Order: sequence, then C-alpha cells, then structure tokens
Amino acid sequence: MRISVIGTGYVGLVTATCFSEMGHEVIGVDIDASKVERLSRGISPLYEPGLEELLRSNLAGGRLSFSTDLSNAVQNSLFCFIAVGTPKGEDGSADLDAVLSVARSVARSMDSYRVIVVKSTVPVGTCDLVFEAVRKELSECGKSSAVEFDVVSNPEFLKEGAAVDDFLRPDRVIVGVSSSKPQELMRELYAPFVRNGHPVYFMDVRSSEMTKYASNAFLALKVSFMNKIAQICDEVGADVMSIRSGMGSDRRIGMPFLYAGVGYGGSCFPKDVKALIHTGSKLGIDMSLLDQVERINEEQKEWPVRKLLSVLGDVSGKKIALWGGSFKPETDDIREAPSLSVIDMLLARGARLFLYDPAAMPALKELYGNRVSFGENAYSILSGASVLVLLTEWRIFRNPDWSRIRSLMEGKLILDGRNQYEPQELRRHGLEWHGIGRGCFTTSP
Repeated sequence: MRISVIGTGYVGLVTATCFSEMGHEVIGVDIDASKVERLSRGISPLYEPGLEELLRSNLAGGRLSFSTDLSNAVQNSLFCFIAVGTPKGEDGSADLDAVLSVARSVARSMDSYRVIVVKSTVPVGTCDLVFEAVRKELSECGKSSAVEFDVVSNPEFLKEGAAVDDFLRPDRVIVGVSSSKPQELMRELYAPFVRNGHPVYFMDVRSSEMTKYASNAFLALKVSFMNKIAQICDEVGADVMSIRSGMGSDRRIGMPFLYAGVGYGGSCFPKDVKALIHTGSKLGIDMSLLDQVERINEEQKEWPVRKLLSVLGDVSGKKIALWGGSFKPETDDIREAPSLSVIDMLLARGARLFLYDPAAMPALKELYGNRVSFGENAYSILSGASVLVLLTEWRIFRNPDWSRIRSLMEGKLILDGRNQYEPQELRRHGLEWHGIGRGCFTTSP
C-alpha cells in the first residue's frame, strides 16, 4: 500500500520507517528541507535503537523516501498519516494548529478517495475538527462533490527507547473509525504487524482518541502512586522494592511502572496528563486526582536536591557528578526530564556540575552551555566529586567499578535516583548509598 506520513518527528519517522519495513511504499514529508536532505541520506535526527539501520535499509530498498512536497506525496498515497506535533499550551490544552493546517493542505492536494489518519496525540473531538477542516477546504476548492475521504484515529503507543520494536510487534493497535470502508483498509494495512496474535481494536473515533490519554494518565498515576509510597517508606523504614514485589504479584496490579524514582518526563506523560486535566475541566469534571499526580511528580524531581541538602548541607562550590540526563534510557530526549529540575536547582545553589549521558549530551550542551561540564565517559566526571547522582538508568551504569569510583571521588556519597544498586555492595567499597523509599538501607556503615 502507498502511504504518506506528514511530519518526521519522533512518531512520524518511526511510523514511516516501520511501515516501509513491512513492504509498504512510504513517503515521509517535512517542511524542513535540511532535515529531509539528511533523512534522504539515512541520517536520523533522533536517537532510537535500531531506527537508523532500518531507515538506511528501506531507503536502499526503494520503499522509503522523504520530501518537502506534500502535494505530490498525497497524490501518490491512499493513506495520509498526520504525525505533526501538538505542543502543550499554557493552560495544558493541546495546540492543534499544525494538525488542522496539515489537514487543509491534504485536502487541497486530494484528487480521489483518501484515508486521513490522525497519528498525532490529540484530545477527544479532534478528528471531527479534521473532518470539518477537510470538508470545508474541499468545498472552497470546488472539489467537495468529486472527492470522498474518511478520517481515522490511530493513536501511537510507542515507548521511547523501544519504539521500533513496539511498532513492529505491538501489544495492540487502536483504530477509531466511523464506517466499514476505512476499517477494512486499516485492517489490511496493519495485517503484517499483528500476525503474532496481538489484536487490532476497532472502535468509534472518540473512544480511540480517549484511549491514548487514559492509558498514559493511568501509567503516570502508577508512577506517582509508587513515588508517594516511597516517601512514606523513607519515614517508616520500609523498603519500596519489597513492597513492589508484594503488590506487583497481584495480577490486577502488575509489576510494570511500579518503580519509585525521580519522576517521569518525556513528551507523552506530562503533556497528556495536562491535556486530560484540561479536557475534564472544560467539561466541569473534577480532575483533582490527576492534579495530584502532577504535583507528586514535580515534587519527586526535587528528591536528589532535598537529599543532598539534608546530608551535605550547603552544596555551594561542591563538585557533583550526574549520571544520565535523558528522561529515560535508550533515548536522547530531555523534554520534561527530571534531570533538568535537578540541574537548575543545583546551579541556583552554586554547585559545580559534571554530567555524562550516552545520548543526550548534545541537547544538554545546547541548553546549558558551559554552566555544566560534560565528560567523555562515565568515569571522567568523577575525579574529586563530593557525590555521584544516578538520574537515568542506562545499561552502562548498571554494573560500575565501585573500587575505581571510590578511588576517584573525594566524597563517598551515592544518590541512587532509580534504586538500581544494591546498598550492601556499595558499603563493602566504603561508599554511602541513599535510594528512594528504601528507608531501612539509608544508614551509612
């Protein structure tokens, strides 16, 4: 099948590349000519495991191409995927200007039936707005009686750091349709992806739009709930990791996302929680539950600084080493990352910060310049450090050389913002470990 994907950001690029990997002919469209030129040479603008390899192989195979010519892409496609950004407004609402602008551009380029698929994360009712925008544009172009179309909702459920695998082997595919014709076309489009038995759920359009927000808000709720439990654990001397095992074995609850840490970030949870709060508030529905999720998450981002101040007192002039800057491992994304709150708070208190991250340092350098020092590897930032803080649980940080770390550091304090390390092991190397919600292990030897 022939597909155009309009927008080559995180969602759009993964969507275009993975559809081409399954044999579809795909054109990725973007207004940024320099980005299109780099993509056409197989250079990915973002870090995502496995993506650049698939990008290059499908370009070489002739199944994938990139262009700034939206009109030509639409005219050579049956499916037109809208995958542009929906940035968060000041009131928490999603900005739909780009989505509706693309919809109107698609309408001007259509010469026969098209399936317009909204892949961007959008609030309930957006597909109705897209339908009306296309219908109105067709009418103004004098094509309303000659060109038929359907608008379909197809929200993405990609985890950054595992997006390629999530797309190629999805847990489920959600499709919102209003008639049988687009349903059968979408079923055929996704057939190669669900032969392993994972389902495609067809539903009405508004339920599909709501499913995305409900899913992300619930996962954010799980994270924030566990972080609140961790706060209690630190006060009463309980171990949040033991509690996680006891809770997670209940099949109604499950293990995923029952991790205490320094908070969630990224492009999805913060934006989608705010958008759902905004939607509920507009409808006069009390959204205080999600208000608290947001508050707990922002509070949790401050944990490393609160802990440092409680243990060290004044951090002014002290060298603090930070491992990790991206909001999660296997991505270079720093949007809403907990590290940003930590860095800002420590800089405001006069600390000297040294950071290493395997992928996110270019973005962090652009943001902080020479206010933060960046290392060549995980150990290069440790010499003379008073404390080491783990903020992102990259695999390269999982089994470090503690003897080497102890010899490099001036202090002996390790703040484990992801509960990744075993406190007894660090004690054997003369290090003082502090985790989140593991109150019974926080006393130094």
